[in-house]
Amino acid sequence: MLKEEFRELEKKLLSEILLFHGERLISVVVFGSVARETQGFDSDLDLLIIAKGLPQGRMKRMREFDPIEEKLEPVLKLLREKKGINTYISTVIKSPEEAEKGSPLFLDMVEDAKILFDREGFFKGVLEELRNRLRNLGAKRIWRGNAWYWDLKPDYKPGDVIEL
Repeated sequence: MLKEEFRELEKKLLSEILLFHGERLISVVVFGSVARETQGFDSDLDLLIIAKGLPQGRMKRMREFDPIEEKLEPVLKLLREKKGINTYISTVIKSPEEAEKGSPLFLDMVEDAKILFDREGFFKGVLEELRNRLRNLGAKRIWRGNAWYWDLKPDYKPGDVIEL
């Protein structure tokens, strides 16, 4: 039931994002516990949006996302009140140029991203390039309980340079 409720939320969210961004939209990606399908009743829905023509600055981008979130508020309220699911949407918004430069956040997506929309395979390509760099380094994702970290270069020697 819980996973199905999150899948429905993802569909509604994607629909609103597509409506709002139109042709500017490049990729929509769910990551974190919802992408891994290990979410709980209080998990947030971590979301990456990549779009063209974004305003400069994080706060301006978040304000641009406000109308989408407002349209989904009745759905989120219903989930809280009727289903006991206390979720919210945690959004990261990047331009294609910013996404191509990479981000430490993408390490969370290398193995667990759920791509909802990806014009011309853009973000799939970004992740594949990162996977290849990690593979070439011999990097390993190491789990400790419910958390993990990356050992980016297990054979590291002082003076080695690690570039992702």
